[in-house]
Amino acid sequence: MDKIYLNELAFYGYHGVMPEENTLGQTFIISLTLGLSTEKAGKSDEVDDTVSYADVYETVKEIAENKRFKLIEALAETIATTILAEYPLLNETTVKVIKPNPPIPGHYHSVAVEITRARSVKGA
Repeated sequence: MDKIYLNELAFYGYHGVMPEENTLGQTFIISLTLGLSTEKAGKSDEVDDTVSYADVYETVKEIAENKRFKLIEALAETIATTILAEYPLLNETTVKVIKPNPPIPGHYHSVAVEITRARSVKGA
């Protein structure tokens, strides 16, 4: 399976369990791996034969900036299921959501969740 990568997309959102996260918001970093065959697009050189990463970016932006979740697990799940539903050429997607500044004491770089979801196969 071929892959398209969207690396470290930054969005400002209001996701979190703590009230201040829902009021102040923060930056979230999201990376995606899109699993599909790019062979047809590679031969035709036509965007209609692949998944437009510009369109996927806009889909992720809409979810990350305009919806609210308590958990980054829920944010990742919504992104994955939406991407698979809206882009039928995709076989699977991996979504990584990084929260650089969670409201927990200590010294760390960030916290993150990564999930992989595949298209359901009918009849399986």
